[in-house]
Amino acid sequence: MWKGRFSKQTADLVQQFGESISYDWRMYRQDIRGSIAHARAQLKFGTLTQEEFDSIEKGLKEIETEIEAGEFEFSTELEDIHMNIESALTARIGDAGAKLHTARSRNDQVATDTRLYCRDEAIEIEGLIRAFQSVLVKVAKDNQEVILPGYTHLQRGQPVLFSHHLLAYVEMLDRDLGRLRDCRQRFNVSPLGSGALAGSTINLDRNQIAEELGFDTITRNSMDAISDRDYIAELLFTFSLIGTHLSRLSEDAILWCSAEFGFVTFSDEHTTGSSLMPQKKNPDVCEITRGKTGRLNGNLVSILTAIKGLPLTYNRDLQEDKEPLFDSIDTIKLTLQVNTEMFAEMTINNERCLEAASDPLLLATDLADYLVKKGVPFRSAHELVGKAVAISADTHTPLDKLSLEQLQSISDAYEADAFDVFDLQTALNNRTNLGAPNFENSKKLIEFWETEIQS
Repeated sequence: MWKGRFSKQTADLVQQFGESISYDWRMYRQDIRGSIAHARAQLKFGTLTQEEFDSIEKGLKEIETEIEAGEFEFSTELEDIHMNIESALTARIGDAGAKLHTARSRNDQVATDTRLYCRDEAIEIEGLIRAFQSVLVKVAKDNQEVILPGYTHLQRGQPVLFSHHLLAYVEMLDRDLGRLRDCRQRFNVSPLGSGALAGSTINLDRNQIAEELGFDTITRNSMDAISDRDYIAELLFTFSLIGTHLSRLSEDAILWCSAEFGFVTFSDEHTTGSSLMPQKKNPDVCEITRGKTGRLNGNLVSILTAIKGLPLTYNRDLQEDKEPLFDSIDTIKLTLQVNTEMFAEMTINNERCLEAASDPLLLATDLADYLVKKGVPFRSAHELVGKAVAISADTHTPLDKLSLEQLQSISDAYEADAFDVFDLQTALNNRTNLGAPNFENSKKLIEFWETEIQS
């Protein structure tokens, strides 16, 4: 590439240290699409003849076919995907191939390829998020009557619907989907034509190139276009947050399938055993999902660290954006796919859920609300119920089995109908506010998500 300025070959160790073809080869489709669009703009400008353009387009498509068939031989001496393809094209079609790079730098070429790659992958990941949401909604729909405890501080708090719990993660995933789509607006901008940093005196039609490649618009500043990796950092943050949400769901699932909880059972296909203990059935998918989040977070920190001190415009440090990007994409795709499959095959143990949800202490807050409806200020009601809980603990008597006399020894506000509070169905039906775990609310939300996911 630069033999005119240099009299000696690049040292082998430097080639090994600086090559990126071992991982950026995966952008070959984007590189070829970008090159064809660039060549078409050259045809319009007049730096290529129709015959030369046809030869370039045909040659590039042949190279793409060979790569997809595993028949293309990549060379580390040519450093990256751009030079590997260009060199092969020139060897195949001659001088026309050498003209392809006119008015283009690898700087704007790699920026274009990376944006195209991010766009293609983001669209696929959006589909994977929708698929996982769809599974969670289906599981929620199939188990609308299941009640289990809701927790704060990992201590039983109040009864909730299992469907309501799962739909909370559908909400999180929907915010993730929104972030991905929002991020896509910022990286779907064409930098091609920015050159190395200051454009070119051969002024190709950048808008034509952008339109052919499906970009929404073109970058406004050539220096920013070349050095910008904000969109990668934003994408990696979004992946990191998706991973965080999956990790939280995994932690819930790990607890749920333990012997202490016993709320769910995962299939044999999605669990593993022990090399020593024959009775074990381990939720490895959940644990690995939880662990992968640290990897996603690390990739985000890696790109932020790489770009934090770079002067404008291009610096070779930017080559370090690819491996964390590719790794995060691979990680989040596989994680979404395996969790979608696992949760689709999950079994809910309704009796264990109901047993845990039937703990009368879960309705202590409802008992306080009962007193409030009798005219007792909430802080006083909170104290009066706390005293009843203390008697329950001291006498080893379930809260709903205390006598009316015991309750009235605390306050005359307690009446015989206080015990009606401890009916689970009634307790959930009384939560009629929007967003509360009410049977009707849950049904409507399931119907909403079924429509929303298909839209």
